[in-house]
Amino acid sequence: MAHKPSDSYLRLEIKENAINGQWDIALRDLDYAMGLDANDNGALSWGEVRTQQDNISSYALSRLQLKVADAGCWNQLQNLLIDHHSDGAYAVLQFSANCPTRPTNLHVQYGLFFDLDSLHRGLLKIHHEATTQTAVFSPEQSAVQFDLTAQTFWREFFEFGREGVWHIWIGYDHILFLISLLLPSVLLWKSGQWEGAESFRQVLSEVLSIITAFTLAHSITLSVATMGLVTLPSRWVESVIAGSVILAAMHNLFPVIHIRRWIVGFVFGLIHGFGFASVLTDLRLPTTSLFVALAGFNIGVEACQLVIVSAFLPLA
Repeated sequence: MAHKPSDSYLRLEIKENAINGQWDIALRDLDYAMGLDANDNGALSWGEVRTQQDNISSYALSRLQLKVADAGCWNQLQNLLIDHHSDGAYAVLQFSANCPTRPTNLHVQYGLFFDLDSLHRGLLKIHHEATTQTAVFSPEQSAVQFDLTAQTFWREFFEFGREGVWHIWIGYDHILFLISLLLPSVLLWKSGQWEGAESFRQVLSEVLSIITAFTLAHSITLSVATMGLVTLPSRWVESVIAGSVILAAMHNLFPVIHIRRWIVGFVFGLIHGFGFASVLTDLRLPTTSLFVALAGFNIGVEACQLVIVSAFLPLA
C-alpha cells in the first residue's frame, strides 16, 4: 500500500475575465474524507465516483476561493473525469470561474484536506498569456496573492526550495536510510564486533564519499523523472526505499554489505530520487518554470540533508 505523500494538482488558465481550471485530487484522499466506497469493498468503481459527483464538487470547490479586486469568482464544475498518476487514480475536476473584472491580481485561498492531513500539499500552476507562475499551498501558507503582470522566478525558486527542505524534514524514510548507512562510518568491524574508527580523517572521507554518491544519484533521477524521461509507479519506489532502510539497518547489527558503501548509497540514491520527484512530476510545468522549480527543490533537499549530516557526524 506504499504511496507518496498526499498532493493535489491545481492548474488555472486565465483568459480575459474567465478562469478555466483543472484540479487533480487523489481518489484515496477523497475516499478518506468523504467515504466514497459505498459497498465498503476496498475498491472504488467509476459508478461510485460518478454518483458522488455533486458531493465531490461541493466538497472540493468550497475549499478553493479565487478573488479578483476583493470580489469572489464563482466556481462551477464542468466535468468530472478519472486520470492515473504515479501513485494511483485521481479525480479530475474541470471547472470554470467567472470573475467580475479582468484579473491583473489574483488571490487564491486553498483549504483542501488541511483539517485531516497536515502534510497535504496543494501544487498550483497558473498560466496567463505567455507567463506561468507556481505556488505550493500548506497549512502554514493557505493563501497566495499573484501579480499576473509579472514573472516571479525568485519567488518560485524559494517556494520550491522551502518545499525541498520540508520534503526531507518529514521524509523519515530518507533520513533513516542516510543515518543507518553513515553510522558504521565511525566504526570498524574487527574480530566479529564493531570497534571505534582509528582517525577522524578516515571517518570524514567515508562520510563524504557516501553523501556525494547519494546526492549525485538522487539528483540524476530527480531531474530525469521530473522532466518525464523516466516514470516508475510510486508503490514500487516507496517499497524499495523501505527495503533500503532495512538493509542499511541490518548492516549496523552485522555486516551484510560487502562492497564499498558509497556504491550502495549511489544505487539506492537513484531510487530515492524518484521518491523526491513525486512532488514535481505531476504538476506538468513548462520548461522555464520546471527548471526554476527543479533547481530550488533540489537545493532545498541538499541543504536540509547537509544540516542533518553535519549534526549527526559529531554526535556519532
